[in-house]
Amino acid sequence: MSATMKAMLLDAPGAALRLADIAIPEPGPKQVRVKVAACGVCRTDLHVADGDLTDPKLPIVPGHEIVGRVDKTGPGVIRFAIGQRVGIPWLGHTCGSCRYCRDGRENLCDHPGFTGYQIDGGYAEYAVVDADYCFPLPEGLGDVEAAPLLCAGLIGYRTLRMAGPVKTLGIYGFGAAAHIVAQVARHQGMEAYAFTRPGDTAAQVFACELGCVWAGGSDERPPQPLDAALVFAPVGGLVPLALEAVRKGGVVVLGGIHMSEIPAMPYALLWEERVIRSVANLTRRDAEEFLALAPRVPVRTHTTALPLAKANEALDRLRRGELTGALVLVP
Repeated sequence: MSATMKAMLLDAPGAALRLADIAIPEPGPKQVRVKVAACGVCRTDLHVADGDLTDPKLPIVPGHEIVGRVDKTGPGVIRFAIGQRVGIPWLGHTCGSCRYCRDGRENLCDHPGFTGYQIDGGYAEYAVVDADYCFPLPEGLGDVEAAPLLCAGLIGYRTLRMAGPVKTLGIYGFGAAAHIVAQVARHQGMEAYAFTRPGDTAAQVFACELGCVWAGGSDERPPQPLDAALVFAPVGGLVPLALEAVRKGGVVVLGGIHMSEIPAMPYALLWEERVIRSVANLTRRDAEEFLALAPRVPVRTHTTALPLAKANEALDRLRRGELTGALVLVP
């Protein structure tokens, strides 16, 4: 009889996750099996669970901010040794042959596989991943503290990079990604301005503690025009507000994988060569660059750990916006 592990399974969009005993997966060729030490709870997990992302493998083990140690390797694996600490992010597979992969834009691959969406993820005691899509982790952060780097950090870094060279930066939605981006922005010499839910003074204090030069509600105007704004909250109504806040030629970068409908707005908000652009997924190069940068900042994540069996509670807290920093599940 096959050995089993504990895992949280999503059987259908909108359903609660259920704790189950399932077979421990075996690594195939060029795959590694990782004994999970921690898995961050990302807003994308919430979008998968709520059905906002419409094509998950079902049932699916969610989770794509995975930290653990290599437990077993499949044939052909030479990058990793047994016991090595690694991180597993959202991007779990690309075809390597479509025009986007050939052009170095594998984040736009026509035939991708995503961890915790089409590939079973880290809300479990073990996870299997293609060895080419996981990464050695820097020392200096514990397993729980490192977990948010694998998506909040990576997507935040790509979002920041796509804003281009800026001096004044707005950050809308001060959650897991934003609290990492603020540290990176300060390290790179930017002035960061944080926009939170109106009246959320705790988040505004938190933002200033992380180096933001100003923090206020999303309905407020910053004390000076911004060169760029990053929108992490999945709220379409923030897009026109961000456009109002950026100067001529400014950039608004949308860092989420899902967003509510963007309301109609006057063309004047976009005129004067302002730009709106979205961020789609990440590349392995993003991971290599950010995981090398994080210790130099150094990034310090603010986390709350919960047992694996409390995954539904974690998703509910994220849904209600009742947290500062990031939630992490520990098997």
